[in-house]
Amino acid sequence: MVVDVVLDQLDRVHERIAGRFARSEPRGRAREYVAGLVAGLERKNGWTLAEQAGEVSPDGMQRLLRRADWDIDGVRDDLRDYVVEHLGEPGGVLIVDETGFLKKGVRSAGVQRQYSGTAGRVENCQIGTFLAYASERGHVLIDRELYLPESWLADPGRCRRAEIPADTEFSTKPRQAMVMLERAFAAGVPFAWVTADEAYGQAQYLRDWLEAHDAAHVLALKVSDTLITTDGGKARAGELIADLPVKAWRRLSVGAGAHGPREFDWARTEIRTGWRAGRGHWLLARRSIADPTEIAYYVCYGPRRSTLLDLTWTAGSRWRIEECFQQAKNEAGLDHYQVRSWRAWYAHITLSMLAHAWLAVARSLAIKGESASTSQA
Repeated sequence: MVVDVVLDQLDRVHERIAGRFARSEPRGRAREYVAGLVAGLERKNGWTLAEQAGEVSPDGMQRLLRRADWDIDGVRDDLRDYVVEHLGEPGGVLIVDETGFLKKGVRSAGVQRQYSGTAGRVENCQIGTFLAYASERGHVLIDRELYLPESWLADPGRCRRAEIPADTEFSTKPRQAMVMLERAFAAGVPFAWVTADEAYGQAQYLRDWLEAHDAAHVLALKVSDTLITTDGGKARAGELIADLPVKAWRRLSVGAGAHGPREFDWARTEIRTGWRAGRGHWLLARRSIADPTEIAYYVCYGPRRSTLLDLTWTAGSRWRIEECFQQAKNEAGLDHYQVRSWRAWYAHITLSMLAHAWLAVARSLAIKGESASTSQA
């Protein structure tokens, strides 16, 4: 039954995106490309995907990514709508993060020596900023932006060679997050919270923008980040949490981990003045049980009735985008590409995300079917 569900969903996904292609040849090749990405090949590049599809050269697959007439952003939107249809829930979480793609040479769009969280060090790589959607039904990547360092924009010739659009401007990763979130908001993606790590939480303009959109959020901070207190003053995150009494801390689990429940001690304190009606601001802290000196901090905005558990679950949900990256790379070839141009990067990444979404939805439907069969039995 699982195989039947998977194949049925591939047909449905392909039907959904069919109108984004001007001609039948790239339309059919896109189906073969997506199917090849999940085929269990050791490497998923133009040659191996072409061989998997029964083609004698990689030319067609390369043309699909570089030149074929199809609406890449339209497919992105179809992917998002497909995910919402099958995995969407009012309590969903939108998660922002970035991942690195290690590269050799200097010609791939956006490549340079820069910090990669994937490698845990400075490497020659491209960085993609991503938006994931997570609910109790599953979690999937739904949007993407290629980060373009300022050094690239200072070299128009290099940009032309990588086929980067002439009107491309520098954008920080938090601003790329805003672009992707704006698309999700405009599309009516159902969600309750937005979350991200400190690279985004430290961007005051992102926090202000989210609040202006009345988007509840839990964003990580550093211990030294300064916040406005309830009396209108300012204090560092670490100072505010250090002043909390022992009874303010509660031990809570934020889900299952590889080695059992992911338990931490949690506490929160109110911050900010001039709250919007029905809304509140808090500083949230997560303390390690094994090492009480290890504390993580989060700035929070959301419904006034939000409980400590609401905030901790949202903070804990950020790991789901890490799982998305791992699954998309291992199962759908997210990082298995040999393209250099701007457009080709977006084309491959979008089709890989589509493949990952197809698998996630099929998995969710298979589980639902198994649950229904069990209950009927």
